[in-house]
Amino acid sequence: MLPSLYSGISGLKVNQQKLNIVANNIANSSTTGFKTQSMNFEDMMSQTLSDASAPVENGLGGVNAKQSGLGVKIAGINTDFSEGSQQTTNRNLDFMLDKAGSYFVVSPDGDTNGEYYYTRDGSFVLDSEGNLLTQDGYHVMGYTTDTTTAPNKVLKIQQYYEDDGNGNGKEVTTDSPDEDDKVTSYSIGQDGTITVKTKNNSQGLEIGQIALASFPNEGGLVKKGGNLYASSENSGDATYGTGGTDAYGNVIQGALEMSNVDLAQQFTDMIVAQRAFQANGKIISTDDEVLQTLVGLKR
Repeated sequence: MLPSLYSGISGLKVNQQKLNIVANNIANSSTTGFKTQSMNFEDMMSQTLSDASAPVENGLGGVNAKQSGLGVKIAGINTDFSEGSQQTTNRNLDFMLDKAGSYFVVSPDGDTNGEYYYTRDGSFVLDSEGNLLTQDGYHVMGYTTDTTTAPNKVLKIQQYYEDDGNGNGKEVTTDSPDEDDKVTSYSIGQDGTITVKTKNNSQGLEIGQIALASFPNEGGLVKKGGNLYASSENSGDATYGTGGTDAYGNVIQGALEMSNVDLAQQFTDMIVAQRAFQANGKIISTDDEVLQTLVGLKR
């Protein structure tokens, strides 16, 4: 069979995959915190028809090798982690990180020693127990008000709090709480500190702080769906911290991060991939005509 037939097939496969990448980018152009992906190609291998030879002293000069390429393959699929634009929502439970490379820390079961996932999507909700959750029910992890090590607290905004004596909020767990301890409002500072105000304490009580994470190699993170990432051996271990610092940026309340998809670039990439797919299809059609001619030589 003709080697060019298989080169054409490999071209069809990789350009189909590039179209898949472009289609996914366009489909997620309105997804909160989505990061654009791109794909690079590389040649698969080459058939050496003749080896190179060195120059002969007082004789023939050197001769280059003769090689013929045998197709193309995917070199890599990369993610653009640059920060998306800010979309103001004015919703109290919408949060945006204004620095690329920082992530909210979430847990599927709220276990402070369990498995963590990471997200740029700060569109949070509360449940009937006051747990701060992602849209899919993952617990948002944080700190008590006196530590910034690994996350050690499941963040909650409950109905009743009292002063613990140090200006921090202590959860009221009695069946008949004092109505003066009922939360009247809450806010989140740029450092991620959650403050509640009660009828008893209009100055505010700090009840926890949102945990943030960063990684040595952001490109090594694994997409898990649902706007979540997981660490991998190539991403390195997470380093935890808080907002309001140069390392992690600020937590902006009432805003969300838009995707960083450039639709003009995606449509351009789609056209290029489409034409490349058509060109490789033409190679296969041409090879088919050549083979038909060869078969027809003997009649």
